[in-house]
Amino acid sequence: MTIEMDEKPKIVFLVEDNKADIRLIEEALKNSSIDYQLVTVRNGVEAMSYLRQEEPYADAMRPDLIILDLNLPKKDGREVLAEIKSDNNLKRIPVIVLTTSRNEDDVQQSYDLNANCFITKSRNLSQLFTIVKRIEEFWLATVTLPSD
Repeated sequence: MTIEMDEKPKIVFLVEDNKADIRLIEEALKNSSIDYQLVTVRNGVEAMSYLRQEEPYADAMRPDLIILDLNLPKKDGREVLAEIKSDNNLKRIPVIVLTTSRNEDDVQQSYDLNANCFITKSRNLSQLFTIVKRIEEFWLATVTLPSD
């Protein structure tokens, strides 16, 4: 892909505790035509430290897109989503909830907390790849994302 000189890679911030899901998402994005950098943390406390550029993430780059699991250790995804969307410095970053939950309460609560979309992960490898590719195509290639 040709990139204009002033364009920087998109930063995709993945908040996911499941190592297998992380590997699958990385694999699905591996042959992307979009210039991006995937940054991953595995719990909600780390996620907020990264987003607030607290140690050890003082030099962290602001993400263009957050992919957030709901069921996280230390601080769950619902709490992380609420903190992101109530923080004036973070609230414009689109947050995609990508979770195994099919619970209607989780869907409602995520949208009440201003998630940009809610996607249920498929346990079918092919379907999960398709979901991740669609996220990539829509959120990184089609949508105009807010700047810092």
